[in-house]
Amino acid sequence: MSSRADQAIAALRKGHEDLTTVVRGLTSEQLTSPSAASEWDISQVISHLGSGAEINLEVVRASLEGRPAPEFEFNKGVWARWDGMTPAERAVEFPVANERLVEAYEALDAEQRASHRIDVGWMPEPVDVATSAVLRLTEFGYHDWDVRVALDPSATLAPEAAALIDERVEGLFGWIAKPAYLDGRTADLLVTLTDLGEQRGLRLADPVTLGPAPASPDGELSLTLEAFLRLAAGRLGPQYTPSDVKITGPIALDDLRAVFPGY
Repeated sequence: MSSRADQAIAALRKGHEDLTTVVRGLTSEQLTSPSAASEWDISQVISHLGSGAEINLEVVRASLEGRPAPEFEFNKGVWARWDGMTPAERAVEFPVANERLVEAYEALDAEQRASHRIDVGWMPEPVDVATSAVLRLTEFGYHDWDVRVALDPSATLAPEAAALIDERVEGLFGWIAKPAYLDGRTADLLVTLTDLGEQRGLRLADPVTLGPAPASPDGELSLTLEAFLRLAAGRLGPQYTPSDVKITGPIALDDLRAVFPGY
């Protein structure tokens, strides 16, 4: 049976190959057209993923060489270089940079995947390879969708990524969720994941939390895991909401969109 690290690395590989195919087929007009990330065009999303690949690669290399994680000045230099590229240059450079990162994860042997620790620079302690890969996969998976849905409104999060992103979704709440938008209202929602036959509890308070299904919920949100993950990252706007998403009770879907405005 493959390990969690194996699964995350395999998902990074498939995501890379699929998005690279899309990027290489983009016209100059498409590169500068809006993405689903409200403030970025498609080339800027590609730039963000390319610069992130370079920074993550340095993080992985530093961990293997026993060096500290790169300083913020290193990151700023990488961002500035990608910001200075033309849209066409970003489309050329992204597959190269991201391939190097994926190859670095793939080069880790079974023992390293099980026991190596990586200082990602912003977490209290170094994390294992699986967590490091899932952190990258979470960023990659959402921004991959930002590109693909701009070209195909029916696009969804990659299935192989979604199950792993789900492990980290509550971790997004601390810096994405904005419960203040509810103006002091609180609620316990029963979240029914229709494709998994699973139920959870979404506590809308400060902080917003995810846990077991509540015994006496104030309302129910019914949707697929994929749609729930997009909601949690601010990617379930009206134009991207499947018709089978249902909500009952005092909290409306627009309330949830306000609580989870995205990044």
